[in-house]
Amino acid sequence: MQSHLAQPTMFWILFAVLLTISLPAVTAAESPDESSHVTTLIKTIQSVDRQGNDHTEARHALRTLEAADVSALPEIIKAFDNVGPLAANWLRNSFETIADRAVQANVELPSLALETLVRDTSRNPRARRLAYEWLLKSDPQLPDRLLSQFLEDPSPVFRRDAVARLLRHAKTLTDAENSVQAKTIYQQALGGAVDNDQVTEIVSALEKLGETVNLQRHLGYLSGWHLIGPFDNREMKGFDIIYPPETTIDYKGSLDGQLGTVQWQFLSTDDDYGLINIAETIENYKGSVMYAHTEFMSEKNQNIELRLGTPNAWKLWINDKLLFAREEYHRGTRMDQFRVPAELQPGKNTILLKVLQNEQTQNWAQRYQFQLRVCDLVGNAVLSDSP
Repeated sequence: MQSHLAQPTMFWILFAVLLTISLPAVTAAESPDESSHVTTLIKTIQSVDRQGNDHTEARHALRTLEAADVSALPEIIKAFDNVGPLAANWLRNSFETIADRAVQANVELPSLALETLVRDTSRNPRARRLAYEWLLKSDPQLPDRLLSQFLEDPSPVFRRDAVARLLRHAKTLTDAENSVQAKTIYQQALGGAVDNDQVTEIVSALEKLGETVNLQRHLGYLSGWHLIGPFDNREMKGFDIIYPPETTIDYKGSLDGQLGTVQWQFLSTDDDYGLINIAETIENYKGSVMYAHTEFMSEKNQNIELRLGTPNAWKLWINDKLLFAREEYHRGTRMDQFRVPAELQPGKNTILLKVLQNEQTQNWAQRYQFQLRVCDLVGNAVLSDSP
């Protein structure tokens, strides 16, 4: 009797198991309620302000979000857009916690969705890079598939990788018969390079192949300036004094300077990095102020950066608007030492730089110089149009 009763019971057990297997699995990630919950958590984290005040609710949201599954990862990447640094750090922590847990458990990341976000140049560059680095852990072919698209990417980090990939390729073409191809690849790499070390390497390689590169133009340095001075900066009082060039520019006029009458003089440089050496142009008067002025033509409104290098104190104006000032002497100098956002208007734009030397007499305190280039927010040269 027991064997007869057991057969239908076993049948229904097997039927229930098969039915369960055949039904589509419903996970928390696929639940609309859960998706909405993740969105709410992300919005709470996004609300974290820059001052780092008490954020008990946001911290709780972070801990809860870190327990989500991998379907939350693309939404976290999207959430980086337009958030402050604290919120960005919290979002990064949540992404890495979820991703690391998935990798440890051999759970696949949503690679297609994440790669789509990596390709989307409108997204936050750090978020794109975060997604890229995690995808790279499981997909070594990712650079071959993506980097060729990043040569003009708005993210300098992706551009650097794309340029490095081309350089590695060009270096393999050492035979004379491959020199034409190598030259083409180096020129392609130069078109995307914005980091000085890569630019220098490419220019050197091209010169060995018989190509001449106008590095000054490639980097966007301004090589021609009208200068006037010196004016008085003894006891460092000249920083706040408004000398006439700050209100009126008249290249033909004369002004009362520190030691007598001064006039505008034109100075140009063929230095690759646009270095204007004031100390070699005039006697290096101690405790002095010099003004440098130039015009820049733009065919349209555009946001730019004026990138300045100088060991001296300085003030910078564009179209009579003071952009930035720094009263510090002999700090040292380097390329792109200061990055000043600015806006060009259509037509003629004026750039005025006030450069100040103090009265120190040590050998290391004698440099009186500047270099200034115009570029976009990534570092590509923005060139003056013909008037």
